[in-house]
Amino acid sequence: MKPKRPLTARQEAQAERSLVAALVTQRTAEEMRAFLRDLCTPAELQAMADRWAVVEWLQQDLPYREIHRLTGVSVTTIGRVARYLAAGSGGYALAVRRLENSRNG
Repeated sequence: MKPKRPLTARQEAQAERSLVAALVTQRTAEEMRAFLRDLCTPAELQAMADRWAVVEWLQQDLPYREIHRLTGVSVTTIGRVARYLAAGSGGYALAVRRLENSRNG
């Protein structure tokens, strides 16, 4: 990995805000897919897709080892996703609720 240039906490926060602003400009799933494919390496995109798949399996109360068997995602990553689902910033839970509402609505 290349060395990261030193950023102040303020610069890091601004870079994150700028990225979030760019993400929310995407109006359709296809636009978001194109943006993510331009932004991320294939491995980064796969890692995010894997984490999201883990969220869906965790919602079904599957044991970690079964999720690992189904997805190939490490038990450590599954545990991390579960922690953030339960006590993170609420992003996973909000996305799950909104997807459920859109499927049921």
